[in-house]
Amino acid sequence: MRPGFDNEKYLNMQSTHIRERINQFDNKLYLEFGGKLFDDFHASRVLPGFEPDSKLRMLLQLADQAEIVVVISASDIEKNKVRGDLGITYDSDVLRLIDVFKEKGLYVGSVVITQYSGQHSANLFKSRLEKLGIKVYIHYCIEGYPSNIPLIVSDNGYGKNDYIETSRPLVIVTAPGPGSGKMATCLSQLYHEHKRGIHAGYAKFETFPIWNIPLKHPVNLAYEAATADLNDVNMIDPFHLEAYGETAVNYNRDVEIFPVLSAIFEKIYGESPYKSPTDMGVNMVGNCIMDDDACKDASNQEIIRRYYTSLAELAAGASSEDAAYKIELLMKQAHITTEDRKVVSAALKRAEETNAPAAAMELNDGRMILGKTSNLLGASAALVLNALKELAGLDHELHVISPEAIEPIQKLKVAYLGSKNPRLHTDEVLIALSMSAASNPAAQKALEQIPELKGCQVHTSVMLSDVDIKIFKKLGIQLTSEAKYEHKTIYH
Repeated sequence: MRPGFDNEKYLNMQSTHIRERINQFDNKLYLEFGGKLFDDFHASRVLPGFEPDSKLRMLLQLADQAEIVVVISASDIEKNKVRGDLGITYDSDVLRLIDVFKEKGLYVGSVVITQYSGQHSANLFKSRLEKLGIKVYIHYCIEGYPSNIPLIVSDNGYGKNDYIETSRPLVIVTAPGPGSGKMATCLSQLYHEHKRGIHAGYAKFETFPIWNIPLKHPVNLAYEAATADLNDVNMIDPFHLEAYGETAVNYNRDVEIFPVLSAIFEKIYGESPYKSPTDMGVNMVGNCIMDDDACKDASNQEIIRRYYTSLAELAAGASSEDAAYKIELLMKQAHITTEDRKVVSAALKRAEETNAPAAAMELNDGRMILGKTSNLLGASAALVLNALKELAGLDHELHVISPEAIEPIQKLKVAYLGSKNPRLHTDEVLIALSMSAASNPAAQKALEQIPELKGCQVHTSVMLSDVDIKIFKKLGIQLTSEAKYEHKTIYH
């Protein structure tokens, strides 16, 4: 995958633009940070060259001016809401985020518990944070939010919320996930700052959709595919078009809420500082695309991957048909099919030839590697091993893992852990390879190729176990699978 995005240009341009926005107000800007502040792997996949930690690195350039406020909804604490990508609850993720920010050298000022109405679990979490030395503020539910503007912008609305004490010009408001109340927290602070005679500002930092590329550009279509379960829709910003005569891309939720935001701004300031939801954004990503075709190709592949993910979730009963149908429509708009993903046909052909589960990997230089099911290895484990041999320049018939390394793992699985399948999974084959590397130079050479797997494309003819999926993620491999199970049983 050739680079299509200038990461260094982005870091410099984005930090400069945020500084300019701070200066538009009384040296106080509340910046709502949407998406992932670090490990933004979606952006790195659709914009080749974008580093997953780019937004964090950009903020580090503003570290002396910035402080972070982490927001969590009391209802999410009560429901034990879980982050799907990490498998941890939102309240646990708040602690994780604070640790990561501090470790990177960013100042975390406080945590805000929003939508509070006396939830017991929220009280316990507040007490836990305070014992850890973290400042906690409470924001309450407001009846009629967000349409009852006279109540919202009053002492009985925003005025009831705790005023968050901040000490730096740039306040980054972030959260474990959507629906946490980031925007409401920012607007509540604007109200309190205005009462104190400070003309603070608000801005929004969302990477996608990218406002200054076409509406149906594959990068923007890939964002719609990523949020298919939320039913987000990219659209032309009608307020921006009316105010400036210029076309800009935004998404439905921001466009729908803008009249309310504008009215709140007018109630606080006497006039709104923004003429459109696009005006509120500070995203410079679109200005840093250096190879549009590379980004289009990468985004088309992401749409296909999202399609396979939606089919797998549907087969597992984890989602409805709506998401899959929507992504199917996006594929038609992008003029792509599953045949545009080379590893798909290669894996299915191998499965047909062997009459068993199979897998295919496209290396970063275009070479195609295949893996089949055997008595010793599952198809995905065989695939990884074959790819490492190929990258190391070793003969595929060469045994780089000794039987002495495989046998004890199989015995552990079957005799002691009750598994019916003695074949090695991907994690187990990597452990066996590392054990063999201690005495086998060929195994050591193969093991050293693991970093070269990052960014490779893989397709499997059946859905994989959670163990295999997690290993592929850790290796940085971009995986898709057919939406069918290996065994025709009801329980999986």
